[in-house]
Amino acid sequence: MHVKTSVSKLEAEIDDIRRKLVALGPIHPGSVSLQYQTCGNPNCRCLRKDNPERHGPYAKLTYVYRGRNVSRFVRAGCVEALSPRLAMFKEFRRLIDRWIALSIQIGQQTFFNPEQKGKSNRARPKASRPKTVRTVSL
Repeated sequence: MHVKTSVSKLEAEIDDIRRKLVALGPIHPGSVSLQYQTCGNPNCRCLRKDNPERHGPYAKLTYVYRGRNVSRFVRAGCVEALSPRLAMFKEFRRLIDRWIALSIQIGQQTFFNPEQKGKSNRARPKASRPKTVRTVSL
């Protein structure tokens, strides 16, 4: 009885997470950092031997998508518009991680319930095959 109420509470929290996920707006993975660059021109200030002044700062968005690292420069005017999407993605990941944790808890209570310790978790043995009888004709 206790397990059922606990599982139902966990499932109710998962339903709440589903509603929050649907309410999220546009999302984008990654983070923005400021980068300074050198241009390669030997006469430029960025390559001076004493006190070089690199170009920048430039905003750079970095993230992983489908197992690949992606880096893109973002125009200065777009950084503010991108920030809410990055925050929404962090919220998305937080909600998904919580959903997974709740699902694991439900699985532990459903499949590995301490009340079922007396029962064997081993698979049933295979039914024995019927023996074949050979007939010999004379």
